[in-house]
Amino acid sequence: MRRANSTTRTSAGRRSTGSHNTNQNNLYIEGSAVRKPQTMSPTRKHDGPVYQTWTVRKTKVKAVPMNKGYIGVAVAAFVIVCCVLMAYVNLQSDITNHITTISKLESQLNEMRLANDETYTKIMSSVDLEEIKRIAVNELGMKYAKEGQVVEYTGEGNDYVRQYGALPE
Repeated sequence: MRRANSTTRTSAGRRSTGSHNTNQNNLYIEGSAVRKPQTMSPTRKHDGPVYQTWTVRKTKVKAVPMNKGYIGVAVAAFVIVCCVLMAYVNLQSDITNHITTISKLESQLNEMRLANDETYTKIMSSVDLEEIKRIAVNELGMKYAKEGQVVEYTGEGNDYVRQYGALPE
């Protein structure tokens, strides 16, 4: 049997005198004797109902903001977000279509450049400069320029010079 003033050891490792530990409304007396669960009558009658009343109040507080204005703002925000997302998806689709069109046009440009280069090479290879010189000198009466006939003119960095008037002599 236990004495009231004896020193005992509790389950938490503390030393106390005849301690009582309440765990889920059961009273345990801890000490060197075997533990005997003893049910204890509740000393406060408001433990349960106070907790339940608090949770009911918490639920009611959460339910109060759901009025017509709150729902209207939420619906408006949802509609705005949906419109923005639809516009974003539409823009992404347009960008994808433009990229595809640009790729097709670039491939057409490359094909046209290749065809143009091939045609230019064929034309340049078929031209005989010696034949052109012979026709110009013999048939058309052209002559080589003499030393005093050549006038040099600087064109300020352009690739070609346009002549709008007579050259000074």
